[in-house]
Amino acid sequence: MKTVILVNGIPASGKSTTANRIADYLTCPYLSIDTIKEPFMALYHDVDRNLNRRLGQAAYQVIWDTIAQAPDACVYVVDAWFGFRPKEELLRYVDAANIDHVIEVWNQVSPETVVERYKQRLPYRRKGHPGAEYLPELETLAQKAKPMHIGELIWLDQDDTPSHTQLLPEISARIAARDPVKKTINS
Repeated sequence: MKTVILVNGIPASGKSTTANRIADYLTCPYLSIDTIKEPFMALYHDVDRNLNRRLGQAAYQVIWDTIAQAPDACVYVVDAWFGFRPKEELLRYVDAANIDHVIEVWNQVSPETVVERYKQRLPYRRKGHPGAEYLPELETLAQKAKPMHIGELIWLDQDDTPSHTQLLPEISARIAARDPVKKTINS
């Protein structure tokens, strides 16, 4: 049984921190759109938002091609804002990769928190990522963004630290409940 844990949320919602914690806890591979596309962005002098998006789409393809080639017993953690592509496309990738079990961790974040986090990252962002002009758009996105609702959904409130303490045991339990091999290992 191939499992993928989609760590979903808008930019600056806490996806990378959450995904890293999950991957470390489960000792499984972690794939991130930014990790794949950043080296390519570094090759260009004039990266604009359009090229950034195209590189993000290519990175998205790399992620799903990698998962498709993985053994059936593999668990992957994928960090992305899945709302940047159509849901139907994600469903096609999940199907093509022969994924049997999907867990989506939705990183809910308030507009105030996400705008502040994004502002703090601006000095460290590579050229080609949206700058301060993106803040009003990001605030609006935080008000209306929703999870993809693919597979089992875990709602993680990024403005509520106590909800984080239950995340890792909950993911482990959901994987074990679906995979008899993992049940015997964890027992």
